[in-house]
Amino acid sequence: MSNSDNREQCSVKLLPMNQPISVEALAPRRRHPVSKTWTVEGIEALFNLPFSDLLYKAQGVHREHFNPNEVQLSTLVSVKTGGCPEDCGYCPQSSRYETGVEDKPTMALEEVLAAARLAQSRGATRFCMGAAWRGPKQKDLDPVLDMVKGVKALGMETCATLGLLRAGQAEQLKAAGLDYYNHNIDTAPDYYGSIIATREFNDRLDTLDRVRGAGVKVCCGGIVGMGESRTQRAAMITTLANLDPQPESVPINMLVRVEGTPLANAADFDWSEFVRTIACARIAMPDSMVRLSAGRTQMPEAMQALCLLAGANSIFYGEKLLTTGNPEAELDRQFLDKLGYVPQTV
Repeated sequence: MSNSDNREQCSVKLLPMNQPISVEALAPRRRHPVSKTWTVEGIEALFNLPFSDLLYKAQGVHREHFNPNEVQLSTLVSVKTGGCPEDCGYCPQSSRYETGVEDKPTMALEEVLAAARLAQSRGATRFCMGAAWRGPKQKDLDPVLDMVKGVKALGMETCATLGLLRAGQAEQLKAAGLDYYNHNIDTAPDYYGSIIATREFNDRLDTLDRVRGAGVKVCCGGIVGMGESRTQRAAMITTLANLDPQPESVPINMLVRVEGTPLANAADFDWSEFVRTIACARIAMPDSMVRLSAGRTQMPEAMQALCLLAGANSIFYGEKLLTTGNPEAELDRQFLDKLGYVPQTV
């Protein structure tokens, strides 16, 4: 089945990307409905703007749709670490690579709830639970449903990232109280096969379709710095922006190079290109929470500040992202205080 055939069958629609638009015609839109089709050429034209012009445009869109001095704090916990059968070239949790990450059992409910309470006490309003599966079997899903119920009872927003979902699983998660499901497209459709061979790009769309069909909000973004071209970065943003409706949350990750993975020796990624990616995501998806995600330990404070200026309004908050490091919570609070940002409340 071709990409276009799959798109026609999915209720999460990918609008066509072959109608050019000028930079002057680019304008912010409300999420429902998607009123403009974005093209790779249109997003690439944004990327090619002078840096100050791009940030000015992105900041204008951001201020129109959000409080520009408010940042959402989310915490991510790996409830099932290691042993994943997939071959994602960036992931230290794959059982195919020697990275030192052990295959651990699923965390106990009380451990997860303790982590959620700690995150909440530090100001996090969203709690995301990640599991290193290709996709959950029912015996895997059952304890996660209890986790979702428990975190929801604390008054936090709930998010889960469990891999590919089967028919009926999104509905179970919704009934348990899941607010968001994270399932990233990772990269451009034409570069996907260079990063992952054990699943197809359309598999991603199928899971997003199931999530939308169950009434769960979508958290969907990608990773940059994996050797893709600027045009492919533009294609990733275009694909995300043409999901109908657009994702409510869009994490933009910078590759964290982990020894033992195929991408351990990827070339350094220029800081300004990452900021440009954030800005393009903000302009193309004005209503979405754009999250500054993995890779922040590699980013100086000034770079992170530019990302917030470019329209990022959410960060992962805590000591660890699944298996890789993250700035400590207290350092993050000092950083946000320095810039005059306040945490978003539910």
